Amino acid sequence: MAARSFASFRDFYPYYLGEHTNRTSRRLHYLGTTAFVAFVVAAVIARDWRLAAIAPLLGYGPAWIGHFFFERNRPATFRHPFYSLIGDFAMLRDFVLGRIPW
Repeated sequence: MAARSFASFRDFYPYYLGEHTNRTSRRLHYLGTTAFVAFVVAAVIARDWRLAAIAPLLGYGPAWIGHFFFERNRPATFRHPFYSLIGDFAMLRDFVLGRIPW
């Protein structure tokens, strides 16, 4: 299947949200993104870069479990890594602001 192309993140985000319709998957994304941020902040504060090294595993691990077992689709990260990373934070922001349900 050919990858869709997007002119901007604004064009990509509705597609991204469409790939995250399962509540459990979204929850795993929220938790993974939050864990990623927490470990990066902890790494900076503690000056322990091992924490930063495992942060991507903590972020992507739960998200990919969400895709493979609950969404049953391929993570957008594989086709659109930069937009997908921004999408993770945008979706978390929208959850925190009450735009997307828990």
